[in-house]
Amino acid sequence: MGDVLLDAARSVQANAYAPYSGYSVGAALEADDGRVFVGANVENASYGLTICAERTAIAQAASHGVRLVRRIVVVTSSEPPAPPCGACRQVLLEFGPDATVESVGPRSRKTWRMRELLPDAFGREQLR
Repeated sequence: MGDVLLDAARSVQANAYAPYSGYSVGAALEADDGRVFVGANVENASYGLTICAERTAIAQAASHGVRLVRRIVVVTSSEPPAPPCGACRQVLLEFGPDATVESVGPRSRKTWRMRELLPDAFGREQLR
């Protein structure tokens, strides 16, 4: 049986809007209730306004009421596979502090726990 998240991330990667970098990324996440949400990166001529695939998927999920993510798969064309950027790590931590994060490139895959990617993170605990 195939990996539903990997297939979804690869599929949505084709929809990335990356006219400046040419670096297309697709992401698919599994919510705690099993629903799957996808996102692709969306670049902008004002580079700072670019939205990464991971944050697009989180926004999609949050817009449907998701508050907890179990797993996210990110597909890139780079080898080794690229991990999420710092901004994405912070957003992913908000919705999936114990989530599994998998980055998949053309030939290899890397897997982390969210807290490995952002140790000693600023989170909801600091705001209590």
